[in-house]
Amino acid sequence: MKLWGGRFTGRTDELVERFNSSLAVDCRLYREDIRGSMAHAAMLARQGYLAPEEAEAIVAGLQQILDDIESGRLQFDPAAEDVHSQVESWLVARIGEPGKRLHTGRSRNDQVALDVRMYLKEQIDQLTSLLAGLQEVLLDLAEEHLETIMPGFTHLQKAQPVTLAHHLMAYVEMFLRDMGRLRDCRRRTDVMPLGSGALAGTTFALDREFVRQQLGFAALSANSLDAVSDRDFVLEFLAAASIAMMHLSRFCEELVLWSSDEFGYVEMDDAFATGSSIMPQKKNPDVAELVRGKTGRVYGDLVAVLTVMKGLPLAYNKDMQEDKEALFDAVDTLSQCLQVFTPMLRTLKVRRERLAQAAAGGFSNATDLADYLVRKGVPFRTAHEVVGRAVLYCLQHGLALDEVPLATLKEFSPFIEEDVYPQLQVAGCVRNRSVWGGPAPATVAEAIRQARVRVQEVVSA
Repeated sequence: MKLWGGRFTGRTDELVERFNSSLAVDCRLYREDIRGSMAHAAMLARQGYLAPEEAEAIVAGLQQILDDIESGRLQFDPAAEDVHSQVESWLVARIGEPGKRLHTGRSRNDQVALDVRMYLKEQIDQLTSLLAGLQEVLLDLAEEHLETIMPGFTHLQKAQPVTLAHHLMAYVEMFLRDMGRLRDCRRRTDVMPLGSGALAGTTFALDREFVRQQLGFAALSANSLDAVSDRDFVLEFLAAASIAMMHLSRFCEELVLWSSDEFGYVEMDDAFATGSSIMPQKKNPDVAELVRGKTGRVYGDLVAVLTVMKGLPLAYNKDMQEDKEALFDAVDTLSQCLQVFTPMLRTLKVRRERLAQAAAGGFSNATDLADYLVRKGVPFRTAHEVVGRAVLYCLQHGLALDEVPLATLKEFSPFIEEDVYPQLQVAGCVRNRSVWGGPAPATVAEAIRQARVRVQEVVSA
């Protein structure tokens, strides 16, 4: 059954039928489509456009269709144009004439906008929950590694010592922002477009507020042209998903590096690694690599919909049918990555001794020596030059800064005294960085406590 066949006398070409159909993609919106139709039918009855018994027959028929789809008794017809025409054709076949009245006062344009908004609200809630689960693992790991010292890097060169807890908390902050972006996107998605018609509303006295309440939306769309042609909320979600994937990818990049022999900081659990078909010694971090690789496809989803929307005049255009494939792919990809990344992280084996050993090398305490001189009254630029010359001496003689005899250190600056050596111990370097946001264990412990509260605030928002 076509919803638009009366204008036409000839048949649609079979190639066009297949090319035009979106059912293979949008069939996943059947729950939202049926829920929206139930609310619309109830409203039409309230407004006198359907007899009560007609509305009851429609709602009962839709519920039966929903039950039959979910039980597997009802299969989608590949010849159907989209999920909306499929559900309506099933309904008319089951209850007859009342089913033909359901479309009163609405268009597929506002119908699909409604379905996608309902779908995305639910998916954002699920993704926020998955991110909260990841945050819980991160915070537990950080709490476990408050005293686990490791090198901090800039330019992938050892820079200053931090703790693994502090490093993990950087990702907690990233994922908190991701959660916040998703919640912000949900607020703008939570707008009810039904009643906008094809583009210009309707001549029927619809009670849009009733439908809004029935479907649990926060607000009504204020402009019918915008309501049916807006996909900003899809783009906003795709942007938020892309940023979240970027954060996961950065984390995965580090885990890939850290699990190599060259670093040796961590080891993947066997459940989240694979081997080589030719090299029996290999243990490959394939899960982390796949998450890193899948980031590009979510970027592509964002660019695809941006490209679709960039040249469209108001209001609805068929190009917009392309939004759902990208949206569904991004939802699925981010969800799958979070579901596999979280247990991979939970089972990660941390090699504390290797981290401590790495933190002690690379002159990561050089800045602390400069700070020591500044506290003795030496201008920082002078202290910087002094320490640079001291590091060069160490490189030439195969020494660490804290291995240089005091007499030699004093040749670089007379302000250096015996009390410098405790300042050069890596553990002390970390403890001394107690400024808020720094890696000192006590500071990070408080950051963990506050982060747990912040995660719950976002989840319950």
